Amino acid sequence: MNPRNNPAQGRTPVTEAAVARLAAQTAGPVLLPGDDGYDAECASYNLAIPQQPALVVGAAGAADVQAAVRFAAEHGLPVGVLATGHSALPSDGALLITTRRMDGVVIDAEARTARVEAGVRWQQVVDAATAHGLAPLNGASPTVGAVSYTLGGGLGPIGRTFGFASDHVHLIEIVTADGELRTVTATDEPELFWALRGGKGNFGVVTALEFALFPVRRLYGGGLFFPGEQAAEVLKAWGRWTAGVPDELTSSVALLQLPPTPEVPEPLRGRLVAHVRIAYLGAAEEGERLIAPLRAVTPTLIDSVTDMPYSAVGSIHADPPTPIPFVDRSALLREFTPELVDTIIAQAGPGTGSPLTVLEIRHLGGALGRRPEPTNAIDLGDAAFTFYTVAIGGPDQAEAFQGYLTRLLQAIQPWSTGGRFVNFLGASDATAEGVQATYPPQTYERLAAIKRRSDPTNIFRVNHNIIPGSNE
Repeated sequence: MNPRNNPAQGRTPVTEAAVARLAAQTAGPVLLPGDDGYDAECASYNLAIPQQPALVVGAAGAADVQAAVRFAAEHGLPVGVLATGHSALPSDGALLITTRRMDGVVIDAEARTARVEAGVRWQQVVDAATAHGLAPLNGASPTVGAVSYTLGGGLGPIGRTFGFASDHVHLIEIVTADGELRTVTATDEPELFWALRGGKGNFGVVTALEFALFPVRRLYGGGLFFPGEQAAEVLKAWGRWTAGVPDELTSSVALLQLPPTPEVPEPLRGRLVAHVRIAYLGAAEEGERLIAPLRAVTPTLIDSVTDMPYSAVGSIHADPPTPIPFVDRSALLREFTPELVDTIIAQAGPGTGSPLTVLEIRHLGGALGRRPEPTNAIDLGDAAFTFYTVAIGGPDQAEAFQGYLTRLLQAIQPWSTGGRFVNFLGASDATAEGVQATYPPQTYERLAAIKRRSDPTNIFRVNHNIIPGSNE
């Protein structure tokens, strides 16, 4: 029987007395549906995927995680983990561990490393590191959880210069399915170390990471916002331009349909715009020269590209900081051609009635295309760009969104590699088949074999689940 769907048999029933015993073992709260604080504890960034676990443990430290995992194993409950919920999946019937109280950040400026606990968000790390003239390989959004982002690879604003965040992890502290707290490195449990960096939450609950920091104090970056009516011209110019940029320049382009709200700058309110995002780690003068061809395409609505301290890196993408309901889908692209642009514009350009809030293409290559040593489970094959889409709206709109997104992905299929980047894998694609297609076959087989050894009953399955491999 498939362990993904196989409820444990012969386990101890979950009773009020058992929950009380768990609460006595933990420093953080243990809450059941209906308890005061349950809804707040389960709150997630993606409001379209409400969390309704059988019980939730607000972990205050690694010992609480251990107690929660042992309780789940004893009672036959799957385990889910929630830090910020940007990529949350439903946790119905599970034991959900929230990690927001585990928010410690320690910077070793001399060694150029950071140690972060499971609930830390990227802006905390950026603020702590930049105080020492250092930078992490953070995400585009400052509110994303650092640990889950890194376990899924981590594709950030300076990725073409330094690679994926997972490439630079030194040490992982993890509670495995047996409830033990382990320290995993390249020399101590190298197979698990390989799998964790790219396999996300399939192998346990990561309680802390240690990773490298880089001597970056500032960058030349920001956004060029163009009228949506010129989107085709902008996208085609950006595609040509990416062919000649150095590794020190990471960029993306997005079609944004922004709401007519006061939080949105007046020139962008309630209209479709093309947004080119720039992060260049060279001198501002050289950066200005490099992006001159983009500025020449057509007059901008807003041009915010300037020399900035690295602490302001989150302003480049300017993602929404507060929770929203959304549906997202993604793909990987072999190339970004004028014909692909024409297809995108036909599906999501001016006058199409597209429900998308964001359609984003990120430029890969540079250090992102070079395998690190030691290697990890992130391998995007021959992908040269990512393709990511977001439609914002409540559950009543989800079916219509999914129909549109399916048609859009089918339209761009001739340019797709057929793969996906695990951190961009939306909830509707997190099926057994969808997860398997995210990795090259040999990578998935290796991950499944490690899953079989580390979590044979698949207790960690409230995630982008890797099914334990067979014993054959």
